Amino acid sequence: MAMMPKRVKHRKSQRGRIKGNATRGNRVVFGDFGLQATQGGWISAQTIEAGRISAQQYLRSEGRLYVRVFPHKSITSIPLETRMGKGKGEPDYWAAVVKPGTVLYEIAGVPESAAKMCFRRLAHKMPVAVTFIKRRVM
Repeated sequence: MAMMPKRVKHRKSQRGRIKGNATRGNRVVFGDFGLQATQGGWISAQTIEAGRISAQQYLRSEGRLYVRVFPHKSITSIPLETRMGKGKGEPDYWAAVVKPGTVLYEIAGVPESAAKMCFRRLAHKMPVAVTFIKRRVM
């Protein structure tokens, strides 16, 4: 089942623009390795879920996967071949707004080679360009 908020203040949201780079959620916190977006965009709840399933199938029971994004934004659409006017369409799906630098997924408890392979499979499903990153030790 795709993720969506339990309740929202407003059913329909405006499109907005994605400006600048991510200042929050831009480093690996929970796991050892992460998948970081290098370009901005919307990632639908179905895509997030498809990535999660793909990673879980690769990892089996070893390691832990963390999903760092949540779809808060409702995306509306009007049926095809509808005339102009008649207002804004109904909510079609939910999406996560991703800025460049946002960490999408994290993995803990597996070697680096396994994490790279897992994220390579996952990257094919993402609508934005992504890169593999490691946790920085301070």
